[in-house]
Formats: sequence, C-alpha cells, structure tokens
Amino acid sequence: MIDWMKPATVLVTCPPGIPPHLAREVEGLGLPVTRQMDLGVSSEGTLTDCMRLCLHVRTGHRVLYELAQFKATDGEWLYRNTRKVAWEDILPLDGYFSVSSSLNTSAVDNSMFASLKVKDGVVDRIRNELGSRPDCGKESKGAAVFLHWERDRATLYLDCAGEPLARRGYRVSPHTAPMQETLSAAVVMASGYASGTFVNPMCGSGTLAIEAALIALDRAPGTLRKNFAFQHLKGYDPQVWQELLEEETLAHRDHPGGRIIATDIDPKAIEAAIRNAELAGVAEFIEFGVCDFRETEIPEEPGVVLLNPEYGKRLGNLNELEDIYSGIGDFFKQSCKGYTGGVFTGNLDLAKRVGLRTKKRIPFFNAQIECRLLTYELYAGTRKGA
Repeated sequence: MIDWMKPATVLVTCPPGIPPHLAREVEGLGLPVTRQMDLGVSSEGTLTDCMRLCLHVRTGHRVLYELAQFKATDGEWLYRNTRKVAWEDILPLDGYFSVSSSLNTSAVDNSMFASLKVKDGVVDRIRNELGSRPDCGKESKGAAVFLHWERDRATLYLDCAGEPLARRGYRVSPHTAPMQETLSAAVVMASGYASGTFVNPMCGSGTLAIEAALIALDRAPGTLRKNFAFQHLKGYDPQVWQELLEEETLAHRDHPGGRIIATDIDPKAIEAAIRNAELAGVAEFIEFGVCDFRETEIPEEPGVVLLNPEYGKRLGNLNELEDIYSGIGDFFKQSCKGYTGGVFTGNLDLAKRVGLRTKKRIPFFNAQIECRLLTYELYAGTRKGA
C-alpha cells in the first residue's frame, strides 16, 4: 500500500499569470515553494499534504504527487517504465481510474496515444501481479494518473484532484463568457481584497463576488466538492479528511467584515448569480441588485470596487464599449472616492478610456486572451490631502 506520509515532489498547476498568487497560497499552508514556473509551482509534501492543498487552494487547477520520473524516447519506453511502478499498491482492484497527459516532445504527437500507453502499463502491471485489473476510462470519477512528457523525460503523477480544482461545483448557472473560478479568485486576491467592503458592478453570473465572499469568510473552496481523486487511492482514510474539514470549519468567519454588493443590468445574470451564490453557501452575505453599473450603491466604508467589462474581442460593440469604459472612469471619480478601484480587461486600448492613472497593471490570461487587472487609488480628497 502506498505510504501516505512519504514526502515527494508536489506540482500544483494553474493558468498563466497566476503562479505568484498560487505560490503565496502554498506557502500560507506551510509548504515550501521550491520553484515557480509559468504554469504552476513546485513543492514538497505528502499525500496528506495534497489533501490539504485540494481543500484550501483557490488559484490552482491540479495537485500532482510525483510517483516516477524516467527517460522515454518513444511509446514503448513509456509503457515499459510505467509497468515498473507498483500500481497494485496504489489503485484498488475494484476501482476505476483515468489517465491524462501533457506533452512537449517529438517522441509522439498525440496525447491520447501517450495516455493509452500509460493505461496499458498500469493495467498490465496490476493484472500480472494480482490476476485482475481495475476499470479505466475518460471520466473523472475515480483515481487519476497524470503524465507530463518533456522532450525525453517522462514524469508520472497521481492527480489528487481529478476534476480541476476550478470546478468548485457551485456554478451551474453560467452567464455570458463567465470568468473561471480560479482566475476570479486570483483577481480578487490581486486587487488587495481579503475582507471588508467589496463592490462588483457588471457581476455577470457572480463568480467574482462569490469568490470574494469565500475569501472574506475564510471558507475553503474544496468544501464545495463532493469528490476528489485521492479518495479513490489505496490507504485513503476518510477520518483524516473529516478532521481536515472540521479544522477548516473552525477557521470560518461569521461575517465578511463589510458589505458585498453585486449588480448587473441584466436580470437573468442576477438570477444566475443568486443561484450560484446559494449553491456556494454565501448568498446571505451578498446583496444582489439589477441596475446599470453607475447606479450601484457604494457604501461609505472604503473597500474594493472591481469591474470586469466586456473586452470587445468576443462580445460587445467597440463604440458602445468606449462609452462604457469612459463611464467607468466617471463612476470611479464621482462615486468611489476612498476605494481601491479595479478593472479587469483584455483590451488595453479600451482601458485607456477610463482616463485615470493606474496604481498597478497585473498580467493575467482569460483563456487565450492576455488581460490586465488595472488598479486605481481613488482618493477621497486631493492627492496631497490623502
């Protein structure tokens, strides 16, 4: 049986632009960050540590526990070395597992072929040792094996999450072009918000406001998930997971420390946002309203006001968007004095229409679109007086 307390390399993956925020999360959980990469961070930890990461990490996608690394120059090398791993000690005979791959090699040109070779190596090893084999398929419902093949080096991992961590389980009512949960959490964190007042005009399906509420209440996003791949490995102890959940519950805050307000001009967007917030368990902490962004109520207590307007690349008319971005600048100046303002956009030409000096320009990617979180200090008085 696999040793759940054996330290190994742990790789937590994420989209581009997010590794600095992910690194702070991993370190905040008491684990070292041994390397920061373009698409993730490397750490050292046990499978039990991986459970904690799956529970708490807001900005990561996969939590990968390294099993083996070896030279592989073709599919046969990959198959033979995969068979050397003691899979009979890792995967239950009556269970189910899936295989996924990430390739940057000239050895093969098809990730499905590579995944098939790994699957064959796993089942042939278990059948040879035990006389039977577990089921395998494409569904993310059981254990998960992950292959990363870089040039002539292949690394096999246990994917402890299975379904990417971005899939919290609350967003069943998406609106037009929604932001992914992990990106939303990273943008909220990058805005400087941790608790207090958070205002989100143009909220769409509510992801930014929901992630802000989860952060302010110190609720781990993994509590919303019903299933993780690590729960389908040999040696998994449900009691340890229950203790982690109870420990997480004790850390909850009763109130976000300020008002969280989310508005949108589209009633259907607000309907979707309310349903999503209810599933996330934070609806009682978010005040939803239907209105133009300029009419959004701004509490007296300073906080963060964050907007994610359309970029003009997938949605919207550019001429109309120019007026909207100009309107955001006026809204900031007239209604949001004393706040930190934020505009998340994939169109920097339109962003110039805001007409305010940026404090920070933080790079992110929304799918394949290069974006920026632009933040503004919205002084209550003159700059000198502030």
